[in-house]
Amino acid sequence: MRSTFHGIEVSKRGLFAQQSALNTTGHNIANANTEGYSRQRVNMQATTGLPYVGMFQTIEPGLLGTGVQADSIQRLREEFLDIQYRNEYKRQGYWDARTETLEKVEGIMNEPSDTGLQKVMDQMWQAWQDLAKDPTDTSARAVVRERSKAVADTFNTTYKHLQEVQTDLDNVVNVKAMEINSIGQQLASLNNQISNVVPHGYQPNDLYDQRDVLLDKLSKLVDIKATQSTAGMVNVTIEGRDFVTGITSQPFAAVQNPLTGVSDLTLGGAAFTPTSGYMAGTLESRDQIVPNILKRLDVLAVNLTKEINDIHRAGVSLSDINNGTVQDLPFFVDTTALAGNAATKDYPKGALNITINPEITKSLDAIAAAKPEATSTPVGNNETALAISSIKFKVLAAGTGPNDLAESSTLDNYYRYTISQLGVDAQEATRNQANSEMLVGTVDNQRQSVSGVSIDDEMAEMVKYQHAYSASARVMTSMDEILDKVINGMGRVGL
Repeated sequence: MRSTFHGIEVSKRGLFAQQSALNTTGHNIANANTEGYSRQRVNMQATTGLPYVGMFQTIEPGLLGTGVQADSIQRLREEFLDIQYRNEYKRQGYWDARTETLEKVEGIMNEPSDTGLQKVMDQMWQAWQDLAKDPTDTSARAVVRERSKAVADTFNTTYKHLQEVQTDLDNVVNVKAMEINSIGQQLASLNNQISNVVPHGYQPNDLYDQRDVLLDKLSKLVDIKATQSTAGMVNVTIEGRDFVTGITSQPFAAVQNPLTGVSDLTLGGAAFTPTSGYMAGTLESRDQIVPNILKRLDVLAVNLTKEINDIHRAGVSLSDINNGTVQDLPFFVDTTALAGNAATKDYPKGALNITINPEITKSLDAIAAAKPEATSTPVGNNETALAISSIKFKVLAAGTGPNDLAESSTLDNYYRYTISQLGVDAQEATRNQANSEMLVGTVDNQRQSVSGVSIDDEMAEMVKYQHAYSASARVMTSMDEILDKVINGMGRVGL
């Protein structure tokens, strides 16, 4: 015959199993808003049955059920969705970095606007044209000087702001390098914690979640690959190079280059250049996008000032006419050279070094608007002012020098092309960023459908387990009443 106390054991196991499920459901609800948390589920399994108790066991087929047990607590996570997510996330990181930089550069260039370089150059050309109408007009000369000063200031300010962006990008490289290194150390530490408990039969689901959150963050910065190792650990490589192996991580650092003055990346002490992810986008922005704009500004500034200076030096000013001398003054001079020689005639060597000749700053009469005439005094002659105003429409030949235009163009068209290309690059980056965000969002939604916690679903599960727990308790109560009858009520005939 079967054991009298068998029902007590079965209902006890039912209570314990349903209680484990209720505890896990509560854990899910508590972490519904925890970053990277994966929903957990208790897997229940019928315990091993016993041969049906009897005098002759072979005559009654089957096993006697012994109840249920919580076999494992499973973390609901799909690895292939994690791989897809991280592959898309690195692309988003790359375009995020480029978009951020291009938006900053567009804001600095501020084109088209009433305060951008294009506008102030147009105003300068117009001022020279107005001066040509009356070369002796003091107010027209003042406008030429102020409009030209505005051009120099705009070149200077724009260039400085772009340099600040480049410096900021270098700082970002340093900060993100420290972040990557920190993530590597945290991953190694989590590997160590996991490897200490997995061999003992435990399932550290929450530690796995923490590790996956770090891997997600790392995947935005660089291209990574995580592979399973022993004892629940993972090994992580960055573009094929070892980063985290078991409980050790290779140092990831940004080291200042003594030649360029900016930081280069190293992984495990060796030079490293990422090709995708936020770090790659930041490095390209720092080393290509911003320097390209700076170079084009330098080329524009050098050619603009050279064209004006060459004509201005050959012209005649009111001071020349009144004093009978030829000053041979360049209109713009190099700021650095001026600091060492107040009478310098060195042309500006870049957009950052443009300034008005001090002689012109001191006297408006030093502005040359006329062209020398062999037979008469050039009072009222406006040919120099006209020639300078016509530079706007002059096509400059292409050259191979460091400050030559790469293609034949007017200065205006050269600058317009620079702004147009900047706009095209920004649009491309924004479009690719939006596409990447959409793909990342799609994959993340798929991940959440598997791993995310739904309060409604968990409440339904809670009710199910609660009812099962109550039913098991009722079985135990019934068995208790039966046993009470057996123990206290049987064998008392006649009492």
